[in-house]
Amino acid sequence: MIENAVVLVNEQDEEIGTMEKMEAHRKALLHRAFSVFIFNAKGEMLLQRRALNKYHSGGLWTNACCSHPRPGETAPDAAIRRLREELGFVTTLTGAFNFVYKAAFDNGLTEYEFDHVFIGITDNIPQINLQEVAEYKYLDYSDLSLDIKENPNLVRRLLRNTNVKIRIINDVYATFLLTSQAQSSSISSDE
Repeated sequence: MIENAVVLVNEQDEEIGTMEKMEAHRKALLHRAFSVFIFNAKGEMLLQRRALNKYHSGGLWTNACCSHPRPGETAPDAAIRRLREELGFVTTLTGAFNFVYKAAFDNGLTEYEFDHVFIGITDNIPQINLQEVAEYKYLDYSDLSLDIKENPNLVRRLLRNTNVKIRIINDVYATFLLTSQAQSSSISSDE
């Protein structure tokens, strides 16, 4: 078994093989990934600033966490695992949508990912792993949009890409609102 392998997929997210992670990024091959977006009860999105030593986008702000499922691991299980490893907590995650994302970096690597997007709501306080995360903050919808617009070079390309950004900001926040309303309904119906 390849250590630190990613799952190569086609445009329908069907597995076609595995490859060592850095090799897949050097060759720009489509592989399975996930992105986790966390909100607190006030509707603010949790952002992390990636550790400076990361193989790409070190020191840039991004969503709660992103990574790759291991071979044989589901995207939801991988998302929970990385949330625990990077931010030191676990919460229930809801699948929101999938998309294909491609971005080349100055270091010769390319992210070309079939990305599974998950959303969670929690007021858990992150206990960050400094090997993965430099710091974190929460921003509301308007502050996040403004931050991306005013500081594009401080934000990971995933959040800078116009089409992805619009979809993330709109779809993720819409899913958050639906999820938080459903949770409120189940809480009030139990009382």
